[in-house]
Amino acid sequence: MNLLTVFLQATSPSGGGMMWILLIAMFAIMYFFMIRPQNKKQKEIANFRKSIQVNESVITSGGMHGTIKEIADDYVVLEIASNIKVKVDKNSIFPIAVSTNKKA
Repeated sequence: MNLLTVFLQATSPSGGGMMWILLIAMFAIMYFFMIRPQNKKQKEIANFRKSIQVNESVITSGGMHGTIKEIADDYVVLEIASNIKVKVDKNSIFPIAVSTNKKA
C-alpha cells in the first residue's frame, strides 16, 4: 500500500492519469486471471451436459455417482445401484474426473 501511495504522490498535481492507468491494469489482471478461466470452465461444463449419453458414468453436484439411464430436456435418470434410479436435474451433472490410480 505504501508503494502505491508513493506512486500516486510522485505524479503531477493532477494525478488522475496514474490512478486511471492503475485501475485499468488491475481490471485487466482480474479479467485474465479470474473471469476468463471461469467462463472457459463454464463453457466446457455446458458442452459436456449437451453431449451426455445413456450408460455414461457421471457425478452430481451433491456427490452422488451413477450411470445415466434416461435423458429428458431438463432432467436425467441415474441408476445409483442395482435397480435404484433417481431423477436428477440436468444442471447438477458433472463428468467424473479420470483417476490416475487405476486398480487392476
